[in-house]
Amino acid sequence: MTALVGALAHVRRAVEQVAPTDATVLILGETGTGKELVARALHEQSRRARGAFVPVNGAALVPALVASELFGHEPGAFTGAVKRRIGRFEQAHNGTLFLDEVGDLAADVQVALLRVLQEGIVERLGGGDAISVSVRVVAATNRDLAAEVRAGSFRADLFYRLNVFPITLPPLRERKTDIPALAAHFLAHFAERHRRPTTIISARVLRTLDAHDWPGNVRELQNVIERAVIVSDGAELVVDPAWLATTSPVETARTWAEQEKARILAALKAADGRIYGPGGAAQRLGLKPTTLYGKMRKHGLTRDGDDT
Repeated sequence: MTALVGALAHVRRAVEQVAPTDATVLILGETGTGKELVARALHEQSRRARGAFVPVNGAALVPALVASELFGHEPGAFTGAVKRRIGRFEQAHNGTLFLDEVGDLAADVQVALLRVLQEGIVERLGGGDAISVSVRVVAATNRDLAAEVRAGSFRADLFYRLNVFPITLPPLRERKTDIPALAAHFLAHFAERHRRPTTIISARVLRTLDAHDWPGNVRELQNVIERAVIVSDGAELVVDPAWLATTSPVETARTWAEQEKARILAALKAADGRIYGPGGAAQRLGLKPTTLYGKMRKHGLTRDGDDT
């Protein structure tokens, strides 16, 4: 199962156990641990594999349009709604909806989501008809939802509906024995994608990778291997230790966030604040516009590159 290369045995076993069922799954783990890969593996091994796999990132959605994105809308439902929109739940009918960063959903959206889980019914904004949907929901979060329930910021009834079958993904720093398999998988993938000759990872490079704390988890390792594939001229992979921060995990995470913010600022400046279209900031960063908006909110940035 290539999607779960390097995954711990208990994660693979959990996927094998729950995938053939229609049970709701809650995937827990830090950002970058591979939650969407696990969600896709669940879908591919399920009875719904022939149906659509529809990913939605709750943190990347524009707050005022979250309900429209999930449940759809009818013409005239709000200013700018000139035609009917089919929501993500309807798109995922007979398939799987992957709801990432579910802890970021507003209270009113939590209520509507609970109804879908309980009754299998959605209502488009501006419409009065109840639409039946058959959707397997896989949710994910990097938050402690149980703590947020106690704090009153997340609905307890929704939490219990989502937490039917939890799967926890440990951070990469706690499963460094997975690094060689992951690095080899990413090397093969990016060498083919970029048409590069690199095929070998030396023991020295593996020691360098093992010494890093990986605050960005599997996603950070993937980025490092891709960069190394691009700059390596021969068969052996070249990884510059300077690419990897040597500070504490907290400081490294802060540096990673600062680098991401700097890249977004540079893209916004180059695009004159434009997000969409050719030459827009989203295209320059290789991101979907909705994902870029989510990252901008995380860093408190406006289109002008100013802090909010």
